[in-house]
This record gives sequence, C-alpha cells and structure tokens, in this order.
Amino acid sequence: MSTIITLNMNPAIDKSTSTEHVIAERKLYCGHASYEPGGGGVNVSRAIKKLGGDSKLIYPAGGMSGRMLNELLDKQGVEQQQIPVAGITRENLIVLEQATGRQFRFGLPGPELGREEWDMCLDAVSRTTPVPEFIVASGSLPLGVPSDFYARVARIGKKMGARVIIDTSGKALAQALDEGVYLVKPNVREFKDLAGESISEESQICEAARQMVHEGKSEVMLISLGAAGALLVTRDSAEHIVPPTVPILSKVGAGDSMVAGIVLSLSNGKGLREAALYGIAAGSAAVMTPGTELCRKEDTERIYAKML
Repeated sequence: MSTIITLNMNPAIDKSTSTEHVIAERKLYCGHASYEPGGGGVNVSRAIKKLGGDSKLIYPAGGMSGRMLNELLDKQGVEQQQIPVAGITRENLIVLEQATGRQFRFGLPGPELGREEWDMCLDAVSRTTPVPEFIVASGSLPLGVPSDFYARVARIGKKMGARVIIDTSGKALAQALDEGVYLVKPNVREFKDLAGESISEESQICEAARQMVHEGKSEVMLISLGAAGALLVTRDSAEHIVPPTVPILSKVGAGDSMVAGIVLSLSNGKGLREAALYGIAAGSAAVMTPGTELCRKEDTERIYAKML
C-alpha cells in the first residue's frame, strides 16, 4: 500500500478536441476526441504514476461516465477505491481553436451527493491501512458536500498522524486552514481572496502568507505564480522560485502536476525546498504537453536539473 492517499470529491471525464474556428450559433465540426480521467486528486494520482511513484485514489463516481472513469484509471495503473453514488460523474470539454491556438475549457457541475455518500468518502480515508504518510485532498466540492468537508479531512489526518495537503479554493480552503493543515497550494488570485485584503506586491503576499503560517493555519504555503514560478513560505523563510522558460501548449493539469511532484518527493525523503523545486519542475513540464496530458517524467527531470 502506498504512503500517499489522494481524495477527489468531484472527478470528471475530460474530453479534448479541436476545431478550426469557435463561432457562436454555427455548427462546429471537431477533430478526433481524446478521453482522460480528470479532477484535482485524480490528476495528482495520475501525475504521481507518470513520475514513477504510487498512490491510492479515493473518489465518488456513478453512471456510465463513472464506469468509464474507473476503466481509464485502471488502464493507467492508478490504484483506486471508487465510492458508488447515485448521481452521474461529470464531464468536461476542452476545445482547441486551431486558427488561433486558443484553448476553450468548459467545466460542467458534478452530481449532488447525499450525506451518506460523502460520509462514505471520509470513512474510506479514515479506514485506510496502513496509515498513510500523506493525504492529498484536491479539487472542487460538488453540490451537497458541506464547505467544511476538507476541514473534516484535515481533522481525520491529524488523528491518523498523516500530513494533509489541500489544493482547493474559497470557503472550503479557508475552513481547512482554520482546522490547520501541512501544506496548501493556492494561486495568486485564490490567495488574495483568502487573505481578504488588497495585496499586490510580492512582499505583501509573503507577509500575509507568513502570518497564516504563524497562526498555525498551514505549516507550508506554496503560492503558485504561473509562469513566474511560486512563492515558498514557511515559518522561517520565504523564497521566490523561478523555473526555466518552457514552451506552453496547455495549462491543464499544471497545478496538479506540481502537487504530485511535491508530495512524491516528500514521500521519498527529500527536503521541503528540494520537493518544491521538483514540484515546480513538474508543473512546468505539464504545460509543455498538449490537451489534458500531464507532466512527463523526462521533461520534469530535465527542468529540475536546471533549477538545482
């Protein structure tokens, strides 16, 4: 059994295709479609696998798309525990406009989960044996799931002695931080919403993040800056880590690849800064791949070597 558990409460099937032009009120003929498992925790587990590691994914799923998700994950060798639900797993659509290179991303809502259904997901996490070293809870929450769900995951993690990593936004993130976690990875917009104040300078962001660390909300804050890298903030330090410039084909899954690189490195005994470097390298590698493809190990290792 892996020492990494990932949890995705709103998984999806990501459909990717392309068309010459995206034009309103006109029938658009698309090219070949590809189908990939999607959603925060799903992508984290997929990226961990691509980087040579293992994890166990826990997720609710239902309907034909839920069965398809299970089959796609099996083909990719991802260890999984599917929690059956009455609703139908959502689908997302990603369309590349060939004439301009622009990417259009349409995200559909997930099914509404009942109390018994989302409670089974918490129970699956708490009953995991042997006790995991890391629990990664990532992605949006579907209808019916309370906003303090990730705070409950954090509470379970504390009782188990696991380090909890949260990658979400809004009220769900704020409540998880009130409970206290090991690491969070908001982007700048999400962090500004979280801070609840008008901040724009890097020094202001670092100061606000350090304050949250001192308040016990998170031991580590890794604030994603997109192509500019990330800010790594702990109780004792704050560092702006900048990756090498890479060609951008698609930004889908870059944040999830970053989380995967970090948690895999930590589980392999690497130090925090080294893990952050590897995670940022994985995120950079992900934007080099088309559509919904995640980071490639060879790209990640090459970028990482340049950052050392």
